[in-house]
Amino acid sequence: MPEPLDVTLTEVRGLLLAPGLTRAVAAGRRRGQVPSVVRAELRPVALKAGPRLQIVTSDGVRPYTRNVAPGPEADAAVDALLAEPFGNWHVETESATVQVRVTKKGDAQVHRSGAVRPVSAPAAHDREKEYLLDPGDPIFTAIGGSAAKRRQVDAFLRALAATLPDELTGPLRVVDLGCGNAYLTFAAYRYLTDRGLDVSLVGVDVREDQRRRNTELAAELGCADRVRFVAGTILDAVVDPAPDLVLALHACDTATDEALARAVRWNARWVLAAPCCHHDLAVQLRDQPSPEPYQLLTRQGILRERFADVLTDALRAALLRLHGYRVEVVEFVDSRHTPRNLLLRARYTGSTPTERQRADYHRLVSEWQVTPRLRTLLGTGDAPPNPGDVPSNPGGASPAPPH
Repeated sequence: MPEPLDVTLTEVRGLLLAPGLTRAVAAGRRRGQVPSVVRAELRPVALKAGPRLQIVTSDGVRPYTRNVAPGPEADAAVDALLAEPFGNWHVETESATVQVRVTKKGDAQVHRSGAVRPVSAPAAHDREKEYLLDPGDPIFTAIGGSAAKRRQVDAFLRALAATLPDELTGPLRVVDLGCGNAYLTFAAYRYLTDRGLDVSLVGVDVREDQRRRNTELAAELGCADRVRFVAGTILDAVVDPAPDLVLALHACDTATDEALARAVRWNARWVLAAPCCHHDLAVQLRDQPSPEPYQLLTRQGILRERFADVLTDALRAALLRLHGYRVEVVEFVDSRHTPRNLLLRARYTGSTPTERQRADYHRLVSEWQVTPRLRTLLGTGDAPPNPGDVPSNPGGASPAPPH
């Protein structure tokens, strides 16, 4: 049930100034209002001068840190932050966690729970790895917080941060195609809202039981009104309105092609796709002779599969470029953690492909006698469609203008 905002902020003030504070974060913005800083983080620290409340604020470009003394100085600093129109507060103490989200009507949606991590002595200068999403964030309690998962989440968020412009402002519509158990979906939402963006996110998975489980988890995390899940195939699930950002992380084999095809039809501004398995072209390479003098690349099964991986993603990147995207193929997470560690990172520019780009693509598919699944799904293959020629798509929208 929504609670009066002033009453809730009074509760938050008491937690921020009490001795048991562990960590607090303020981010996001209220409807029609913009705080003077994008994010603020508070935590107790132990300095030679005595205990202090450390406040780190960010304007979206660089952080600014100050350490305030308990008493009137801390009171004034906390009151100033509470007066900012932040859309979300997350407060952790030694005994409890309180999450506050300001609704469109100006009320407080509050979620209270027990402590989420062991309490350690405050320290100002510990040299720990800096994660984009704090490993102690309550989200890891819900999705699981193994070291491997935290590394993957952090690698993904760094790729996401490198894709989106620093000056981006909301609203931002996101879809995660083939979201599975959605731990990266929730991580993306938390990170983007911590950046101060107004995010709405849809997760798509073919399994109804996953939809139910993820919907319940969204309610538990207090974001069910902004993060929703639908059951359906990547090609047919209804997503309305069309998204700005499309995620497709470890969608198997041609499911990645289906996700890329929907992104192109939506003219999504940004796409992050981490392919998994590449059977389609491997089968095509096995069933026909290889061009001279490349038989050695495909004679042995293991080499043919690895070459098919490279060829598949190279052709995916080429097709995206032919449809107006700037594309980078980068490492997703260190190969020590997973062999499926490539990430296609694309940004829509609306640029017209060059004749060299067209020729290189056609020569590659012609010499190897392969038909990429993405080309079949897009239907046009070698050129970006005119806006009026974009195939109709359930839940889609007409193409957005270039950004």
